[in-house]
Amino acid sequence: MSTAKVTPAESTAAGITEMGEKVRKSLDLFLTFMKIGTFTFGGGYAMIPLIQKEICDNKKWLKEQDIAEIVAISESTPGPIAINAATFVGQRVSGFAGACAATLGVVLPSFLIISLISLILNEFQSIKAVHYAFMGIRAAVLALILKALWMMFRATKKKAVSYVLMGASFILTAFIKIDAVFVIIGCGLFGLIWSLLTRKEQSNGTD
Repeated sequence: MSTAKVTPAESTAAGITEMGEKVRKSLDLFLTFMKIGTFTFGGGYAMIPLIQKEICDNKKWLKEQDIAEIVAISESTPGPIAINAATFVGQRVSGFAGACAATLGVVLPSFLIISLISLILNEFQSIKAVHYAFMGIRAAVLALILKALWMMFRATKKKAVSYVLMGASFILTAFIKIDAVFVIIGCGLFGLIWSLLTRKEQSNGTD
C-alpha cells in the first residue's frame, strides 16, 4: 500500500499557512489587549472583567477557569498584574509571539496617554470638569473590581479552609497592615502544605 509523499512545495505552503495563522492571531491579540488597555482605569484588577469578556466571551480563546488560574499566577509573580495577565493569556493563545503581542498591546495605550498628559499636566489639573470626570471613573473602577472578585469567587472551588484563608488574609492586610507580599507567600505555602496533607490522607484511605 503506497502512501502519498509530501512534496517540498506542499511542505513550504503548509509552513507559510501556519506562520500566517500565527501572525494573524498575534495581531488579533495585540489589537484586543490594546483595546483593553485603552479603556481600563484603576489598575489590573479593574482590567480582569474586560479580559474575561474579550478573551472568554467574545474570542472564545480560553475558559473562565483559565482566566482565574492566570490571575492567581499573575498575582504571585513580580510585576503589575495587568501586564502579567496579558503575557500569560498571550502565551496560552499563541505561544511566545502571542505573549509579546499581548504585552505590547496592553502597555502601549498607557505609555502614550501618560506621555501626553505629562506634557500638559499643570493645565490638566486646574480643569474642574476633569476632577468630576475622575470621580465618575473611580466609581466605575470600584464596580469593575467587585465584578472581578465575583468572577474569581465563582470560578474557585468552595471549601471551608478557603473561606478561613480568605478571611485571615483580609484581616492581616486591612487591619494588621502586614505587607501583601508576605500574605501571598504565606497563603501559597499553606495551600501547598494543605494539598500535600490532603493527598496523603486520601492515599492512606485507599490503601
